[in-house]
Amino acid sequence: MVLFLFILAAAIVVFAAVQLNKYGDVISEKSTLSGAMVGGLLIAGATSLPELTTSLTAVYIDNPDIAVGNMLGSNVFNLLILASVDLFYRKRRAFNQLRSSEQVPSVIAGIIFTGLVVVAILWNETPSFLDIGLEMYLLVIGYILVLKMFDGNPEGQTDESAAESRNINITLKRAVVNFILFALIVFASGSVLSITGDRLAEISGMNASFVGSVLIAASTSLPELVTVVVAFRMANYAMAAGSILGSNIFNLMLLVVTDAFYRESAILQGTSPAMIWTALLGVLMMIVMLYILMRKDKQTNIGYAWPSILIVLMYLVLSYMIF
Repeated sequence: MVLFLFILAAAIVVFAAVQLNKYGDVISEKSTLSGAMVGGLLIAGATSLPELTTSLTAVYIDNPDIAVGNMLGSNVFNLLILASVDLFYRKRRAFNQLRSSEQVPSVIAGIIFTGLVVVAILWNETPSFLDIGLEMYLLVIGYILVLKMFDGNPEGQTDESAAESRNINITLKRAVVNFILFALIVFASGSVLSITGDRLAEISGMNASFVGSVLIAASTSLPELVTVVVAFRMANYAMAAGSILGSNIFNLMLLVVTDAFYRESAILQGTSPAMIWTALLGVLMMIVMLYILMRKDKQTNIGYAWPSILIVLMYLVLSYMIF
């Protein structure tokens, strides 16, 4: 019964999160809140809401491993999605068509931010203020700097005319109402996902790190899979890569919110040391992604697929080790 509820909640999260993305897109286009940065925050918030609600519920039931593992695991699963879809469409050589100037800053920010999380977990006695770890304050400062870097940059924006043609029959009022409705659905189903995941770990004997980093993280990242597949089918590879890399940075900001709600201590001090492996995997996968974006042989066919294969293999090996 617990497994059935877990799967059902995961399915509802995926469906509701895809709808959130749809209506969030309409709101960013048709309201006075439109604009590159605000619209991007709205969409990023929509697709990342499953991770937030799931982790907050995990905090409520006092399971920091699921809370932190969900965020870090979602990031590595997002990169797995990007690499796997690239392999499926490998004949298109999508990564060869990306502008490194548009994507590299997000990758570097992701490496630095995740590296900061690794240091905090290893240190285990990082200073805290108001029971929030020092590393979280540094993450917020870094995120603000990243936003300022991209604010007003016209590159990488979506084709507004194409987006408007997709959403021409949806009014702003309807979009707002539906956005709130599906946000509530995500909140409820995400909570069920955490509670059943916690019970699943107890019943099956699986550790909470594996449940949070792999099972729940994969469930809450499925909306990103839909986004990437659609972007590849539209041959909009910049949107596919940008959505994943941007979502990963946003997820780390949600980790800050999770820490604020965890009142026992700084949340990274309460997590299992096994969480270091998930964080390190994220760093390694982003380093490979950085190589993909900066390699000099972009126009050749030799060895194009091996970095994506490496990302997939690293994920499978690490998941087995955690399990």
